[in-house]
Amino acid sequence: MKWFKGLLINLQFFSTVPIPVELPMDKKHLERAIQTFPLLGLLQGAVYSAILFAIVEWSPFSDLAGAFAVWLAYIILTGGIHLDGWIDSSDAYFSYRDQEKRLEIMKDPRTGAFGVLSVIMLLSAKFFFIYEITVMLHSATYLLAIAIPFLARIVMGTLLVTVRPAKNEGLGALFYHASSKTTLWIYPLYLLGFVGILLFYGLYIGAASYLTAVIFIVLFLKKKIIEWFGGMTGDTLGASVELTEVLLWMTLWLLHYFAMG
Repeated sequence: MKWFKGLLINLQFFSTVPIPVELPMDKKHLERAIQTFPLLGLLQGAVYSAILFAIVEWSPFSDLAGAFAVWLAYIILTGGIHLDGWIDSSDAYFSYRDQEKRLEIMKDPRTGAFGVLSVIMLLSAKFFFIYEITVMLHSATYLLAIAIPFLARIVMGTLLVTVRPAKNEGLGALFYHASSKTTLWIYPLYLLGFVGILLFYGLYIGAASYLTAVIFIVLFLKKKIIEWFGGMTGDTLGASVELTEVLLWMTLWLLHYFAMG
């Protein structure tokens, strides 16, 4: 039951799905929420792939319409919560100020020019990759697309637990203090299942490419979040989800050109 409530907490915090119940926010339930981050991503990925499949296979609409529907569903389903983190983190990073000042900028409700430009570039890149993938659609595309938000939440959970918080307030610190050294024990099992499914369908290059990208992203961000911001915040976690997703969409785009022809 705690696992299910943990997933509901994720839906309540990180999606626009209405959960009209009051959920417990004690450490144990928040830890279960961290452990079910990847399941939330799996659900979101299944929705995106189902939308793409329905439009491409069952409707008269164009590839452009299918790509736009997936892109729009991503924004609507998440409520833009991770985009907000991307915008705030971009404003802070491109200020080129010290860590303390960057944290102050992230708390500022106003959006600067760098935040606006960065989110335009991010959303444009994501739409480009989704559209080109839709044009070159392969039977394996749907499965590989499902994996993108799943893996992005694994990155988010890993960074949340392994990178110290920059401040003792906010959503990131709330979840961090509910975690322990054993919180992430379930993540290798998720990854094992993911790799097993891809290998079962013969997607060896896809599995290797995704895992390589995820490992690189985690190692890079663990170092740079400390260097740039002094630690993890809710905004940097949101930005990490956005960065991971766009890089994995790019990976899938490259796979369509060089490995799925």
